[in-house]
Amino acid sequence: MSPASETLVRGVLDRVVDPYSGQPLGAAVRAVGVDGDRVSVDIQLGYPAEGYVAQAAADAKAALEAEPGIAQAAVSVTWRVHAHKVQGQLAPMPGVKNIIAVASGKGGVGKSTVSVNLALALAAEGARVGLLDADIYGPSQQRMLGLSGKPVSPDGKSIEPMRAHGLQAMSIGVLIEEDTPMIWRGPMVTQALMQLLNDTRWEELDYLIIDLPPGTGDIQLTLSQKVPVSGAVIVTTPQDIALLDARKALGMFRKVEVPVLGVVENMATHLCSNCGHEEHIFGHGGGARMAEEAGIAFLGELPLDIRIRQQADEGKPTVVAIPDSDLAQRYRAIARSTAAKLSLQARNKAITFPKIVIQNT
Repeated sequence: MSPASETLVRGVLDRVVDPYSGQPLGAAVRAVGVDGDRVSVDIQLGYPAEGYVAQAAADAKAALEAEPGIAQAAVSVTWRVHAHKVQGQLAPMPGVKNIIAVASGKGGVGKSTVSVNLALALAAEGARVGLLDADIYGPSQQRMLGLSGKPVSPDGKSIEPMRAHGLQAMSIGVLIEEDTPMIWRGPMVTQALMQLLNDTRWEELDYLIIDLPPGTGDIQLTLSQKVPVSGAVIVTTPQDIALLDARKALGMFRKVEVPVLGVVENMATHLCSNCGHEEHIFGHGGGARMAEEAGIAFLGELPLDIRIRQQADEGKPTVVAIPDSDLAQRYRAIARSTAAKLSLQARNKAITFPKIVIQNT
C-alpha cells in the first residue's frame, strides 16, 4: 500500500473525468495537502458550475477515499471564468470577457429561444451574462425577456443595458415600436448592430451571448470581421434540410477562425402532453451525427415542448419559469458544456493594468 502523496492524489484525480469539459479533474487541481493518510485538494474549474461543484467534489472525494493509503479526503471545488482568445488581431471588448455567438444558418429552428435560455442558464450557474439580439429585421428577445420601456442614456451617447431575470440585454426591439418594420439596406443594418454592441454600457460580463439572425450574410460577416468572438454555438433540428444550413454556418465560422464550441439539437423529440407518446417528428440524431462528422462537441438535445414556446411568449423563459424542471436542467447542462468547451481554448493574453495616480502629499 503506497502512502498518500501529491503524486498519488493527482494520479487518482486524473482518472475522474469532468463530464462537461471532457478533461480529468486532475488538470484543474490548484493545490494538494497531505498529512499522513489524510489529504486536502483545491480544484478550480474554468467555467461557471454552481450546478456541478457539489457533484464534482463528491466524485473526487469518493475516488480518493477508495484509494489504499488515503483514509480521508477533503475536497474544495470552485470555478472562475477567464477571458479567451478572439479571432485575428481583434482586441477584446472592455467590460466583456467572452462573446459567444449563437447561429443556425436557417430560420425556424428555435435559435432565439435557445439563445435566451442559454444566457439564463449561464447566469443560473453563477456567471455575469449579457444578451445581444443581433436580428435587426426580426428582433424577438425584447418579447422573450418581457422588456418594456426604453433604455436610459446617461450621457446622450451610450445607453444602459436593459435588465431582466438577472441578465443585461439589448435589442433594436426596445428602441422601436413592436410593429415597425426595419426597411433598411445591409450597411444600415450592420451599422445598427455595431452601435448596439459598442454603445451599450455592458458591466463586467463573463459572457455576452449574441443571438444571430439566420443565414451567412451581412450581419454574420460584420460579426466575424469586427466583433471579438471567443466561440460559437450552432443550433439545428434533426431534419436534413436544417442540417444543410447548419453546416454552412459551421463552415463560415471556421473560415473566419472562430472556434465552434459545439452543436445543440433543438426539437429533437416531441412528447405528447395528452398521452405521453414520444415521437421524433423531425428525424433523430442529426445534430449528433453532424457534430461527430465535424469533430466538434455535441452539447445536448432539447425536446419540442409547448411550455418552452409559451414561457418565451410570456416573457419568462423556461430556465427562470420552471427552474427545477427537467427542461431547465437540460439548458443548464448545455450551458455548462458550452462554457467548459470554451474554457479549453487559449486565454486572452491582454492584461489590464491598474491605473497609477500620482498625487502631491
